[in-house]
Amino acid sequence: MKGPIRVLITDDHTIVRKGLTELLATERDMKVVGEARDGQEAVEKAGSLKPDVVLMDLVMPRMDGIEATRKITEAHPEVKVLVLTSFAADDKVFPAVKAGALGYLLKDSRPEQLVEAIHRVHRGEPSLEPDIARKVLQELSHPGKEKPTSDPLTERELEVLRLVSQGLSNKEIASKIFITECTVRTHVSNILSKLHLASRTQAALYALRSGLASIDDVPAAE
Repeated sequence: MKGPIRVLITDDHTIVRKGLTELLATERDMKVVGEARDGQEAVEKAGSLKPDVVLMDLVMPRMDGIEATRKITEAHPEVKVLVLTSFAADDKVFPAVKAGALGYLLKDSRPEQLVEAIHRVHRGEPSLEPDIARKVLQELSHPGKEKPTSDPLTERELEVLRLVSQGLSNKEIASKIFITECTVRTHVSNILSKLHLASRTQAALYALRSGLASIDDVPAAE
């Protein structure tokens, strides 16, 4: 039997950290393993405490949440980052998603939305509020400076992309299409490289925008 979801709370406001700790203490399948006051401390504790999910504020001293997200996801790809912030501005949303955040939630969300978002990102599913998802989809709809490679996705890569858009983890994808997790990771890496995308969240949104997946396939915060 799997243990509770291990959560690291990162916020520079003590009252916010304590409030989140008390809230999650009521969830039987979650355990707060630590708190961090800034991005630098979050990076250090992500390495020492091995959380499953990091709740990440964005505007903090020493190191902001975007840089901390980038460092954590690069050093510990198994750790999922869920941004929890007051800011819905484009200059916060896009860098956070590009840095590797799997979810983006606003602090005025309901407690049950937060709990559900933690479950989603722990399962490897993108969890974006509808307004945030709309922003990212709109951004992806405008061609960037780098156009996707002329090298098209293979049939297998398209199949993997559709499954990524459904929120499946590498292990679940491997089981579903009878290949190894290592092979799935290679396919995902190739997909991101060919499409010039930075994360699975972007890949899922790309699949939605391009018609490879329907809105019913992509989990969203409720």
